[in-house]
Parts: sequence; C-alpha cells; structure tokens
Amino acid sequence: MKVLVANRGEIALRIMRTCREMGLKTVAVYSEGDNKAQHTRYADESVCIGPAPAAESYLRIERILDAAQQTGAQAIHPGYGFLSENTAFAQAVEDAGLIFIGPRPETIALTGDKLAARKVARQAGLPVLPGPDEPVQDSLTGDLIHNVTFPMLVKAVAGGGGRGIRLANNQAELVDMVAAARQEARAAFGDDAVYLEPLVQRARHIEIQIIGDGHGQVISVGERECSIQRRRQKLIEEAPAPNLSRTMRNELLSAAVRLGESLNYRGLGTVEFLLDHSGHYYFIEVNPRIQVEHPVTEMVAGVDLVRAQLELAQNGRLKWRQDQIIPRGWAIEARVLAEDPSQGFLPAIGEITHLREPAGPGIRVDSALFLGMQVTVDYDSLIAKVIAWAEDRPSAISRLQRGLSDFQIGGIPTDIGFLQQVLESPSFMAGRADTTYLDTFHPAEPLNREDVEREVALMAALLTDQSRRQAQTLPMGSEDNWLQTAWREQM
Repeated sequence: MKVLVANRGEIALRIMRTCREMGLKTVAVYSEGDNKAQHTRYADESVCIGPAPAAESYLRIERILDAAQQTGAQAIHPGYGFLSENTAFAQAVEDAGLIFIGPRPETIALTGDKLAARKVARQAGLPVLPGPDEPVQDSLTGDLIHNVTFPMLVKAVAGGGGRGIRLANNQAELVDMVAAARQEARAAFGDDAVYLEPLVQRARHIEIQIIGDGHGQVISVGERECSIQRRRQKLIEEAPAPNLSRTMRNELLSAAVRLGESLNYRGLGTVEFLLDHSGHYYFIEVNPRIQVEHPVTEMVAGVDLVRAQLELAQNGRLKWRQDQIIPRGWAIEARVLAEDPSQGFLPAIGEITHLREPAGPGIRVDSALFLGMQVTVDYDSLIAKVIAWAEDRPSAISRLQRGLSDFQIGGIPTDIGFLQQVLESPSFMAGRADTTYLDTFHPAEPLNREDVEREVALMAALLTDQSRRQAQTLPMGSEDNWLQTAWREQM
C-alpha cells in the first residue's frame, strides 16, 4: 500500500516514519513554500500542489487527488487540521476508489457538525450541556437574548482547534461575539453557523482516545488532561489525567466507548468532555482524526496510534482487545509555538538560524524543524512538540523541564520560557489547573538582554580587578599566584 500524506510539518513526518517502519511507500504533497521542508524530502515521492497559502495548496481537494493518481497511491492519510475533518474530501477520496485513513464520510459529517454530535451523544445516554440543538439565526431575537444565562460561549458548528469560539459575559456583548465568531468560523471552515453553549466554570478538559474497526468493536486507549489552554488553544497535555478518581475515569471511558459503538466508529477518534468542580461531566464534541496530543497516549499505553490507523486501513481489523491496553507511567506534552509571549503571543516569522533539539531518556521531540527553515504566517504557529515520559508525574514534569531547557531555537521567539513557568507553577504541580488557569496566570517578566549583558560585564571587570590586586600582594612562585594567573586568563 502506497500512502499519500495530505499534510505538512511534524504530523506528516510522523506518519511517514511509521509507514517506513511498516515497509509502506509514501507520497508527500507540498506547497511552493515547502519545497525544502523535511516531509517533502523524507517521502519516497513528492508532488507540488500549489502556492504557499493553504487555500491554494493543502486545501485543494482536486490537486491532492491528482497527486494520488499521478503517483499511484492507494490510500490517503489526512493528519490533523487542513482537510482531516472535511466530509467532502473523505467522500471524494472514497469515490476515487482510494482508502481514506479515517472515519467514514457520514461519521465525519455527524461529528464535524457539533450540533448533530450533541444529538447523537444524547441518544447514546451521555450527559450534554443544556441548550437548543439549533444554530443561532442571523438576527438575535429578544426572547433568545433574555433567556440566555451568562457567561455564555458562542461556538462554531463546524471545525475545531478552538477557532470560532467567543465568550459573552452579558447581553451587550452577545451580539458582537456572535458576529465575531461567525466571521472567524467562515474564514477558518467556510461555514459561519454558530450555536450557544453555557460556560462551565472552573472546568477541566478531559478527552478519551478511542479506536474502532467500523464493525461494532470499539476500545478506549485511555484519557488525556488538556486543561492548560490559552484562548481555548491547548498548550500542555498529559496522560493519565491527574487527581481523577477510578470511578470517574471508568465512567468517562465507558461513555466514550458507548458513543463510538453508537456511531459504528471506524478509525481513531477523540471524545471530549468537560468535568466541573462538583464532579459532573458533560460531552462537548468528537474529533474524528488523530490529535496533536496523541504522543502522550502512545507513550503511556505503548501503542503506535498511526500504525493502528494504517493496519486498520490494510485489513479492517483491530490489533488489540480492551484488556490488552495497560497504561504505564506518565507522559506530558508541551507545544512549542513560534509566538512571542512578551508581545501578547503574536505569531513570529523568520529563519531558524540555530537549532538543538533535546534528547536523552524519556524525551521525544515531534518536529520538522531544520536549519535555514523559514517560519511564515501561511501556516499554524506550532513548530514542535516536546514529550516526556517517566514512571510518575513529578518525574515526568522534571524531565520535561529538562527537555525544554535543552531546546535551543535561534532566529525566532518561541513560548518555551512561558511553558517552563507554567510547568513549575504550584497549581500545575499539584494537578489542580482548569481551563481558565492561564487567564489569571502571570509569568515573570523576561529579563532585558542588554541589562543582563551589562551586569555580567561589570561583574567580570570587578573580579578581574580584584584578582590583579591579590596577585600583586603574593610572592612570585607561590601556588596562589598561579591560581590567580589562571583565573585572570579565564576572565
């Protein structure tokens, strides 16, 4: 089976590496801006599909299908983002006689529409947040505004990744937030439908990894804690979830499998829940694809999730039974972004002029970075993921801190320092953070580089002067004099 990977960056490279282990040939598609990218060079074959903007390349269904036909690929893996949750793409792949490595098109249609997913979840007996399963109309009626309990989230019906979501704290904000969410949803997903959902205060974001064979068998591969979010974008994820009782864990795992069975789910999927401070959980959505944070599950469960996808595409069968999934240890992932925390996390652009990725026991780095790589505004700001595994949570945190401190990226600002401060904060260390934690988290002010260099130069001058004065008071030939001379030479 030859696999075309309809994606770029670290996830494309991640998929291709497992394909190579399995002896499968790979095809990369790339934009003109990615002609030197790692995934482009790693694949067995590569096909350019258009200019750098994703709308003119990675989102062009017909060009991807043309690349598959041109190279003789039999299957297409969509990765995450781009077309991974696009029903029309999945259907076009299957209509072309190719294997879509993901859920069936009708499943993507159900789960990609969050309102439809709410209905399915409710029918499967899962607790769902209150609210109408209908999109907000173009004009907000007086009855709707007056019946809303604030704070209220305005959420895009389509898509994911935290886009198309706005928070309204009162009636005055609601109209503006609906308009803003519509605009972002239209730009990101081509669909401006939005709906209202009550904000769960002090909630934790817990998600369950499932995999099904499309013939009724669905298993769970454990849970992940994804509560560390900035503007509803995940930054740090871990498995298992800390401070989760066995009873609650079993309830969440069972609910996710039950939903997967009701969907006759095929492939990888993630069922996401909110867990409030009173111990009640609520279904929020299903992501019918591989997740950015899948490595933490892989490291704890000892399962290559991409390999599971590929094997399922080859033979239609699951390799594991539920009793064979035995978690071990703790894994934490930090997302390294090309963003400047000192400038309100503005996306950064530039050339990678220096690079040293961390390594050592228990450290995994998923990236597609290379020296001379151009980071542009054409794509997402995620440039790498650092994942640490250890026998227990404190050790995993310590190991991840070491990994981040070893990560050297020159040429662009990143969020590495910010991530380190979050990891060492008391609430995170205790496993007590919720989805609002970063709203009130205040990182230490970054040191001014010029001030630091000035202080270091002054200290060096003072030490040199002191060593010279001490050397003048010692007789020549003494051992102390030689030590002072050596020190002076070092300075």
